[in-house]
Amino acid sequence: MGLGYAHCSLHPKGPSLCKPTRPLCGSVEQIVERLRSSLEEALFHFYPLSGRLRLDMCDGGGVTCHVELGCAGNGAEFVHAVADGIGIADVVADGQDLPKFLREFFPLDQFVNFDGCTDPLLAVQVTELIDGIFVGCSFNHVLGDGTSFWHFFNAWAEIARCKAAGKEVVLSRPPLHDRWFIGGYGEPPIKLPYSSPAEFIVRSSQPLLREKMFHFSAESLAKLKIRANQECDKDTISTFQALSALMWRCITRARCTPQEQITGYKLAIQNRTRLQPPLMPNYFGNSINAIRTTTTAGELLDNNLSWAAWLVHQLINDHTYCAIRDLVHKYMDNPRVYNTHMSDIPIVMMISSPRFDMYSCDFGWGKALAVRSGSAGKLDGIVVASPGWEGGGSIDLEVCLSPEYMHALETDEELLAVISPPIELEILLGMSNK
Repeated sequence: MGLGYAHCSLHPKGPSLCKPTRPLCGSVEQIVERLRSSLEEALFHFYPLSGRLRLDMCDGGGVTCHVELGCAGNGAEFVHAVADGIGIADVVADGQDLPKFLREFFPLDQFVNFDGCTDPLLAVQVTELIDGIFVGCSFNHVLGDGTSFWHFFNAWAEIARCKAAGKEVVLSRPPLHDRWFIGGYGEPPIKLPYSSPAEFIVRSSQPLLREKMFHFSAESLAKLKIRANQECDKDTISTFQALSALMWRCITRARCTPQEQITGYKLAIQNRTRLQPPLMPNYFGNSINAIRTTTTAGELLDNNLSWAAWLVHQLINDHTYCAIRDLVHKYMDNPRVYNTHMSDIPIVMMISSPRFDMYSCDFGWGKALAVRSGSAGKLDGIVVASPGWEGGGSIDLEVCLSPEYMHALETDEELLAVISPPIELEILLGMSNK
């Protein structure tokens, strides 16, 4: 369990789906009921999502928090809503800022993970659009990371797909709920040095941001990778590292950051394949760290792309099994709840991953048209990475910036040379209905 994430916002994600046109799909009411019943079955396999967090006060004045499983009658939340006058084109918003109404598609959107003591750990909202359906899901980050979120979401879709086809439901990837506790630190649960939740729960108002999608085709990214490696005469910089360096540079320039100011690149990185032995692919839980590298704005922008990409490369390359163990031991020596709302320097933080399987979420009537996120946890400099709809190595980035910075980013020549036009909605609709 990711106890350190108790202060963080929930994980709100969801795909936008075209309205079913196949006769076997049934009416919208039947589809909503199928989604509800398949969710109920999915929760049988992903049973921690039906529980609640429980706060226990220790005799020593500390606080312990752990997941209580099998809570009688608690369960998850399922909401059916109708968005009058809103269509798929409004949600996708090609070339425009993401619409503010998206936050209304996600239940518990402004809750923090610690609210799971009294509120659901999983909340789903199925919203009818004029010509489609949006499935919004708010997932408590204490229970699982992004890998676990999409594992659950795809399993739910698999169950719904089987039900729609009248097939027996046998999950292709049943979750593993095995747990372990690091030795040498006593017995769980972990005791936190707080006398009250008020000491670590900070609720702040949503900052004024613009949020916009930027699309990068596989061809454009291949050229970017070649450029980054040629500039440093190496072949070790990955596409993701080159793209991360590009966004770090462009956002720093858009902010007009003073040359002497320290600026940082931060990455939410998975540990699963880095452990020895690696975690099983179906492990349901948290296995991530947030890692950071820094330099001055002057060095970042005076040097070329490969210089920044090499910093990102070293950051990721140094995140080894030994480094992970060191981070775990440091945390156990001084356990605390992370405060994601505080940063001592201007940063660009990459979250989510283009490796997540987001577009296999077929509930029985075709591939999703777009994946969007809620407003929870959004701060200036957050960049949400997703695979592009067409696959093949394409990437979509949802960038969150203050309005004045976004305006500058939209006209940044280095960025404009790399971004690609989004796939037209008519093409998406045609391909999804096949």
